[in-house]
Amino acid sequence: MPRGRKPEGEHTLSNAERQARYRASRQASPAPVIVRTRRPTDRRSRPQRWSDAVNELLTLQAGYAEWLAQLPESLRDSSTAEALEAIVDLDLTNLAEIEPPRGYGRD
Repeated sequence: MPRGRKPEGEHTLSNAERQARYRASRQASPAPVIVRTRRPTDRRSRPQRWSDAVNELLTLQAGYAEWLAQLPESLRDSSTAEALEAIVDLDLTNLAEIEPPRGYGRD
């Protein structure tokens, strides 16, 4: 059973030819460097993530309320003002009052 690759040409390459081909392939185009980073794992519990999400929503709603209050009169009838009013009119207090279960008998 023969060993190694079959020659590409009619005859096998000499050591000098093999070395020249290797050097040419290394100089031709270096392989692109691929950097893969992983996101850090979120180690918060589900109730903590819920609480953080509700707090973020309440903070955003307060920011949109300030934006709506500072909106010039000329933009009060615009689609931006309508969207801001819809966000401000949402009742998020029910979400803030919800206490999600801790699970696995830790209630």
